[in-house]
Amino acid sequence: MTLDVPETMDQSELLEQFKTRYQNLVTENQKLQKQIRDNEATALKLMGAIETLEYLDSPPEDKTEEAGE
Repeated sequence: MTLDVPETMDQSELLEQFKTRYQNLVTENQKLQKQIRDNEATALKLMGAIETLEYLDSPPEDKTEEAGE
């Protein structure tokens, strides 16, 4: 059994719902963009820390050659 009566909604109510949904999406996108920027900044700091620690952990090549002479 099908329903032959189409569902209708007041245009002003529909417009208000669309505006609200649109604004919510814009706000969410702004929050996500900020989170991405924050994550990128943290990732760069971590990369720098990793490189520094790897550099400090590596044996100095010049000093070992000089010590052997």
